[in-house]
Amino acid sequence: MARHAEGIHRRNFLTGGAAAGGAALLTGTALATPSAAADRAAPTGPVTTVAPGDKRYQDLVQGWNQRWAAAPEKICLAETTAQVRSVVQAAVNAGKRLTVRSGGHCFEDWVFNSDVQVILDMTRMDRVYFDPDKNAVCVEAGSQVLNVYERMYRTWGVTIPAGTCFQVGVGGHVSGGGWGLLCRQLGLVVDHLYGVEVVCVGADGTASVKVATREPGDPNRDLWWAHTGGGGGNFGVVTRFWFRSPGATGTNPAKLLPQPPAEVLLHATAWPWADMTKDRFARLVKNFGDWHTKNIKSGTVNDNLTSVLWLNHKSAGYIGLVTQVDATVPDAQKILNDYLSAITAGLDVANEPMTTPMGEVAAMPELAAPRRMPWLQAARYIGTTNPTLNDPSLKSDFKSAYYRKTLPTAHIDEFYKHLTRDDLVNPTAAVQVSSFGGQVNAVAPDATAAPHREAAFKAAWGLWWSDPAAEDISLRWIREFYHGVFADTGGVPVINDVTDGAYVNYPDIDLSDPQYNTSGVPWHELYYKGGYARLQKVKKAYDPRDFFHHGQSVKLPAT
Repeated sequence: MARHAEGIHRRNFLTGGAAAGGAALLTGTALATPSAAADRAAPTGPVTTVAPGDKRYQDLVQGWNQRWAAAPEKICLAETTAQVRSVVQAAVNAGKRLTVRSGGHCFEDWVFNSDVQVILDMTRMDRVYFDPDKNAVCVEAGSQVLNVYERMYRTWGVTIPAGTCFQVGVGGHVSGGGWGLLCRQLGLVVDHLYGVEVVCVGADGTASVKVATREPGDPNRDLWWAHTGGGGGNFGVVTRFWFRSPGATGTNPAKLLPQPPAEVLLHATAWPWADMTKDRFARLVKNFGDWHTKNIKSGTVNDNLTSVLWLNHKSAGYIGLVTQVDATVPDAQKILNDYLSAITAGLDVANEPMTTPMGEVAAMPELAAPRRMPWLQAARYIGTTNPTLNDPSLKSDFKSAYYRKTLPTAHIDEFYKHLTRDDLVNPTAAVQVSSFGGQVNAVAPDATAAPHREAAFKAAWGLWWSDPAAEDISLRWIREFYHGVFADTGGVPVINDVTDGAYVNYPDIDLSDPQYNTSGVPWHELYYKGGYARLQKVKKAYDPRDFFHHGQSVKLPAT
């Protein structure tokens, strides 16, 4: 499955009508009533296939990152689980290399590469409905998360704490663990995952449909666990997820998942690089780290706040901060004010409205004074305030790290050094430092395959370019920056008392390259920590032929 740091997309098709079964289905803004079981059993006909020469072909062989493109024999756009199974079976029978696209936002070439012969495109499987058989809200794997937000919230007043970027598909986002602006309050999206449906390939080459839930007695429970942070494209094709929060009771969908805040406070501010000395920069970064280190555990009013610090290259002109607070909790404004006071303590630089873009997000000068907004309106606003997602010319590269506590001085010095370099002039070059902790860390590290439950915040390096001549300096800048920060630990954020590995939804092939990772710590430990051996057992059980694989896929165990 393709995946991205946290994404969502809106596509309002008005479709519907009556069908057999009793599950309420919301597609766009219309209600229909097919059941999940009926849908699985009754394909609508031959799968839509696009081949070279079809005018749609060029639009379907690239994702969001224009560095990667494929030239497959065909793209198959499935609408049902039965169609997915038939496409997979045909590829197995013919010995064809198959990859799977959910939203197309994978940072690396896991989907779009020169080896792929068949792309299974899941974007037409985008329904969201209540499934009474599972007593859970079902989300098909091609759904895009803003669509999911709108459908869940408009219908039942509930949500899942998924991501922010408006175009990312659910299939990869959920499989990799997910992250979003409600994480400190509600946890990760996988903390609410009840079940998953996956088309797997057995040792005899037969494609079959597996349903796995978190129920203790479920014989496929490990397959469910593997999809709570084990990454996309590893075990089979995810066709649908079922969401129901642990401990939820009854059969009313409005009671089975968390309700987001009715309103939130949104605030955006910025500090000019022209006034940002090295000492001032260090103070700002330390303040952010100190607050999150102090508030790493759940159980305080600060669980209701999530924030993103945009440490942009100086060519952007500004450093920015975007913060969201649940406006319905007592003293919400005080929570925000206390946070801003902590972030600016000792910083003798006046903050200004955020009048310039920050990394991948647009300017937000209208949020200079905290703005109270209905939650869904705010989710749509944040999710679509992202011009890089709409630019079809951009190439990009990314890296990540989880931090358990405030950046050490040596790390901050490297941040300042590379963000003020003169050999790169790229306003999109930045490190996005995002809140973690709170309710995320209330879950045991081994309860899901997303093991980073002791981190205070995470950092995401990224930059975009369109000119082919800019690729060398862009890659050199991000690699030298990242490896400079982690020079004392072999160029990567190893598991220690400061850092806690990397985020699988921001895949980085350099972690597998001994030229860049000299730590002796394998890439899979950075992503999965101690859970990799268990993921390998799932791989052996459900994909023993390694039919589903990519540049950093889970490998079959040696024995």
